[in-house]
Amino acid sequence: MAHQAASVRELPQRLWPGPSGQGTEEQHLLSSLAAAQALANVIRPCYGPYGLQKLLVTAKGETVFTGYATAILGALQLQHPAARLLRDAALGQAEHCGDGVAFVVLLAEALLTQAELLLRAGLPRAQLREAYAAAAAETLALLPSLAVRALGPLEDPSRALYSVMNTHTLSQAGYLAKLVAQVCWAAKELDGTFRRERVGVCALRGGQPEDSCLLPGLAVPGKPCGQVTVVPTGARVAVFACPFGLPSPNAPAKARLSGPADLTQFRKGSESLFQKQVAQLASAGVNVAVVCGEVEENPLAQADKFDIMVVQVKSPRELAGLSEVLGTPVMHHLVAPLEPGKCQRVYGQELREGLAVVFEWEPPATPALSVVLRGPTTAGLREAEQAVYHGIDAYFQLCQDPRLLPGAGATEMALAKMLSDTGTALEGPRGPVLLAFAQALRALPATLAENAGLAAASVMADMSAAHQAGYFLAGVGFEGMIDTAREEVWDTLGAKAQGLQAVADVVLELLTVNEIVMAKESAPGQQDLNPNKKAKGWRPVTRGNT
Repeated sequence: MAHQAASVRELPQRLWPGPSGQGTEEQHLLSSLAAAQALANVIRPCYGPYGLQKLLVTAKGETVFTGYATAILGALQLQHPAARLLRDAALGQAEHCGDGVAFVVLLAEALLTQAELLLRAGLPRAQLREAYAAAAAETLALLPSLAVRALGPLEDPSRALYSVMNTHTLSQAGYLAKLVAQVCWAAKELDGTFRRERVGVCALRGGQPEDSCLLPGLAVPGKPCGQVTVVPTGARVAVFACPFGLPSPNAPAKARLSGPADLTQFRKGSESLFQKQVAQLASAGVNVAVVCGEVEENPLAQADKFDIMVVQVKSPRELAGLSEVLGTPVMHHLVAPLEPGKCQRVYGQELREGLAVVFEWEPPATPALSVVLRGPTTAGLREAEQAVYHGIDAYFQLCQDPRLLPGAGATEMALAKMLSDTGTALEGPRGPVLLAFAQALRALPATLAENAGLAAASVMADMSAAHQAGYFLAGVGFEGMIDTAREEVWDTLGAKAQGLQAVADVVLELLTVNEIVMAKESAPGQQDLNPNKKAKGWRPVTRGNT
């Protein structure tokens, strides 16, 4: 601690008021910090397994009950460029690993808070950036040393997946973790590799969570509509984002219907056109038509004549998923695609009160299995679906790197202890920066304790004492400090390392921002297309005008 005090005393005590350049830089950093803090304050109550839920009203007016940072960040309409940058980094973490979104936001905000304190202490910005980059590299280098075990190739991964999936108030998390472990194990390739697209997820409202099960192939919520309810072999699928029926007379049209005779003639022409469209689908080899819209009786009879199975799905989301898996485009008119999707067979499957349609492939093809989720409420199904996707992503990470870290904040506390030990022995700017990194890492287990309703100061004191004594498996539990190895609470090394790298990148980017400028919106048709003319419409954003 003597070295730490000496290194801090070498720095000027204040930057403000000071030279104009330094004061301006500090104000811009404070502006980025305020945006990061506002974003973190939204996410912080949802962090960890004991976090709270939010009633989220989307831009479309939909009300969503969720506690997942990915869903919350994706729905927010942000104006501040620093907040957008931080959100993009967190959502990139979700796309790559599925887990650690709130971790990225909260740790970035804590590091920016510490950066502001270092700037106020007089550390020049250039030295701060350099020392932050070195501290991030050292943290990433220390991370693998905390891996306490590796998942064996024949070991049941359900306990490791449970730690990822046991979020918030999810019921039946243990059952779902075993289900995900089973489906991922069955979908593995012969060489041991695992592809996430080989596992489908189908949420059907009704029943109880324990009614969830596995089905072969890709299952989607929907129903066969006509007499053809199964295509036993050689299915060729077309996907349509339009109704399977005649144009509505009430729909906007160029033709004007002035009387009953015109209406009759219009319907005859439409029926003739639709018969030709169905015949063209059959001639193109299409024997399964998936539609998201109304299915009328007469056109359905035409499809039955050509042995075309018509499947009605509930939302465009299922269409997009089928299009991606089948490798065929979503058609907006009843026109056969150039390349219909191919699978082995298609059939309907009744699951008590629910009905799904299953698309099966040959064994080497994709996807292999689907997890069918059941639940009485839409919010509960959405929560279970997100947890299953997190479990699939975690299994993919374990296939890439089977090493496991202690969870429940134990890894962050262990890293903080090692960085503090190094920082107190260093002089110059690196010492305070390592101590600042350690303080930022401690903010994460403190948040876990607060969200669990514990006395955070007491829990943090107990954990600090345990880690100082060399016991780096101490984490935050429901009732206080826990042994993460005994409770089998794990984090995947791959996701944690990716999250730390994302945090380091976004913080260093924000530290390099000298000024925030915004372009004025020009009226349509008034854009200056002359590249040799001096650019106009740019203005610097000064204090608070962000």
